[in-house]
Amino acid sequence: MIQVTIPLIPTAQGGPLIPADQVTALLRRIAVDWVHSVDTGEMAADAGTVQNLAEVLSELADSIDVECIAFTSVPDRQPRAWE
Repeated sequence: MIQVTIPLIPTAQGGPLIPADQVTALLRRIAVDWVHSVDTGEMAADAGTVQNLAEVLSELADSIDVECIAFTSVPDRQPRAWE
């Protein structure tokens, strides 16, 4: 089982933010851990199903990365409501 520490950043409105790179790293780590657990017999599950789920997590992480890159790459972006 993996253990990770993710920093939470408080917002002015009182809600927590999690750095996107930490979220994507966590998603990828979970995907790898699932596949490894099935490969080693630690988790009894259908290998194909686990592989598909791991791919979904990896694709989600990729999508978050792309959105963050796009967001930070726009030089004259309008401020968001939470900024």
